[in-house]
Amino acid sequence: MTEAPEQERLRRWRLILGGGAADGITGSSHGTGDDGFSLGASDQAIDQTLGALYDGDRQGGLGGSSPKVARWLGDIRTYFPTSVVKVMQQDALERLNLRQMLLEPELLEAVEPDVHLVSNLLSLSGVMPGKTKETARIVVRRVVEDLIRKLENPTRQAILGSLNRSIRNRRPRHHEIDWHRTIRANLKHYQPQYRSIIPETRIGFGRKRSALRDIILCVDQSGSMATSVVYAGIFSAVLASLPAVQTKLVVFDTAVVDLTDLLQDPVEVLFGTQLGGGTDINQALAYCQGLVRQPQDTILVLISDLYEGGNSDEMRKRISALVASGIQFITLLALNDDGAPCYDHSNTKFMASLGILAFACTPDRFPDLMAAAINRQDLNQWVAAQETS
Repeated sequence: MTEAPEQERLRRWRLILGGGAADGITGSSHGTGDDGFSLGASDQAIDQTLGALYDGDRQGGLGGSSPKVARWLGDIRTYFPTSVVKVMQQDALERLNLRQMLLEPELLEAVEPDVHLVSNLLSLSGVMPGKTKETARIVVRRVVEDLIRKLENPTRQAILGSLNRSIRNRRPRHHEIDWHRTIRANLKHYQPQYRSIIPETRIGFGRKRSALRDIILCVDQSGSMATSVVYAGIFSAVLASLPAVQTKLVVFDTAVVDLTDLLQDPVEVLFGTQLGGGTDINQALAYCQGLVRQPQDTILVLISDLYEGGNSDEMRKRISALVASGIQFITLLALNDDGAPCYDHSNTKFMASLGILAFACTPDRFPDLMAAAINRQDLNQWVAAQETS
């Protein structure tokens, strides 16, 4: 009964004291064996992360190596809670000379544009001095512009092509007929003796509205969703540039922030986020519910790992109400290239009972996902097709 607590006590002291003498705890009195107390693989990774910041005898630091800095900043978010991460980031600015690194544009210019670097810079924005933040904006803008070049055209083509297909009226009244499309569709029915076409298929104009679809992206900005926040911000800006859809971007932790007014500048959108903090999905969905104008024409994309820190029962009731109203509800557990995310399995099972498929989506497939949603395709079949392709 006492062995497990003793092992945990030794583990914690080992992580606090670091290596060297701490590795030489003898096993005679502690039951750890003659070789002393040893850390498992995950604890060794934590130990290395702590050592990079707090080992007094290390030579040099991470400040001179941008890839190491980016990797280290990601590691501390993985291994430590938000409150500890904030302390370590502040310590890193002082001890590892990160402030100097971020103040040197020529060093940042040498960094390969990467979405992970952006998420790391955004996570540090709360402790950056003003001049440093301006330097960080240069880097973020480089990465954003690079991603937009890659993602904008596929998104436009997929969304607009889907809208064109979805708004065609196959049973138009006489004044709604699109004669050019109707003639092209019926050329095979040309009757030479009558010098005329039999219009077996009539194609009409769709509804005349300023926006044919309303898209609401509701994004969890907790630390674990960092890269998803970056991609969601960029896609939101691209979607907002399309007049055929009306796009809104809402980010949340325990508070809700509507960033729709900033969508003309994706860099401002990203710096409007605040990575970290708790999670109140129910409160965020309540806000999004108030934005809905036409439920049947609204696509609500919740990007979250579904770990609810607020009222889980109320969240489930609200999701049920949103689905019942006719809204297309999509849940993305991640929007990045990082692989399978950690997520709340009980909430995904609940959503599955409502016909909502919760899955991770890579950025290159997000445009096609939105096109499938606009066409009201079966997303279960769509996801299955992606997995086999």
